[in-house]
Amino acid sequence: MRALDRLKKAANLVPIKKTVELNDGSQFEFWHTNLTMAEREKAAKSAGSNDPNALAVQLLVAKALDENGEKLFKSAEIAELKNEVRDADLQKIVLALISDELSTPIEMGN
Repeated sequence: MRALDRLKKAANLVPIKKTVELNDGSQFEFWHTNLTMAEREKAAKSAGSNDPNALAVQLLVAKALDENGEKLFKSAEIAELKNEVRDADLQKIVLALISDELSTPIEMGN
C-alpha cells in the first residue's frame, strides 16, 4: 500500500460526536470530522488575521454539525457567537473540536 493511501485510511474522516459541558451545567452536543490541513488553511484565510480567536470561531462555523450532518452555525452568526456567548464556553467547544483525545466515535443519527 502506498504511503499516501495509508495516511488517507488512517485519517478516518467520518463524523464523530463531542459533548461539552457549558458554564450553566447543560450539555452541548455536536458532530464534526477531524480537521484537515486544507480546512485549517481555509479557516485561517477566512479569519483574515493571525488572531487565534478569529481562527477558532471560523473553525467552529466550518466544522460543527448537528446529528443529521447539517452545519450548526452560519458565517453570518459569527458576531453573535463572539458577542453573546461566554468566551469560556466557546473555548471549550473549539478545544473539543480540535482535540482528537476528546473524541467519541459515534455514528451520526444514533
